[in-house]
Amino acid sequence: MKIDVIGDVHGCLEELERLFQKLGYTKVHSNFTHPDGRIPVFVGDITDRGPHSIDVINLVYQMVIANQNALYVPGNHCNKLYRYFSGNPVQQRHGLETTVAEYEKLTSYQQDTVRSQFMHLYEQAPLYLQLPQANAIIAHAGIKQAYIGRTDKQVKSFVLYGDTTGEIHPDGRPIRRDWAQEYYGGTWIIYGHTPVLQPRIVHQTINIDTGCVFGNKLTAFRLPEEKITSVPSKQPFIEEKFTYFA
Repeated sequence: MKIDVIGDVHGCLEELERLFQKLGYTKVHSNFTHPDGRIPVFVGDITDRGPHSIDVINLVYQMVIANQNALYVPGNHCNKLYRYFSGNPVQQRHGLETTVAEYEKLTSYQQDTVRSQFMHLYEQAPLYLQLPQANAIIAHAGIKQAYIGRTDKQVKSFVLYGDTTGEIHPDGRPIRRDWAQEYYGGTWIIYGHTPVLQPRIVHQTINIDTGCVFGNKLTAFRLPEEKITSVPSKQPFIEEKFTYFA
């Protein structure tokens, strides 16, 4: 099994299409395919903050649901957008407001289509993916070794939001523990969620959220080759959005 796991897209459609091209995919209509049958895997947070969240929803839906040649796990932004589309009262902050602004410009028919597509995409998605054929687990914010195989409320919170301490940084971001330091399994855990300037490998884990929406780059991790491929972002660079580890 050959997979290309793609970091947090956050509505950066142009960069996503360039990354697919660099990875050797060909676009036919609303779908990207690889001549070697490689499978793209989206690590969550496909919307919010970036310029083309609605188009990214459509592309991911076409690939994952309509054509069934890609995989997807949800992130915390996906969870919030799903709750918004479900009619729940959610605060339009931290990027959701950009997706909602795009959505409100659509016709009522287009809105129904986008809402239906995204809700179907989210509802069919596993909380995280275990792909033994690729020796990989894909989870949006990572997963502790002891949580693998579980899908309870505690695990869901960890997978979507990370190992939070309950404290916050001065800018409002939650403070998270560096859970990867305690992972000693032999299966790759591939995740995103926390923007880093370079893909971060700790033991057999890799964070591939290289902050495309914050002006750095969009990254994919290829297995079984264990190869990192990136394309530069076209968004403005915002240095304070990145986490630096000791």
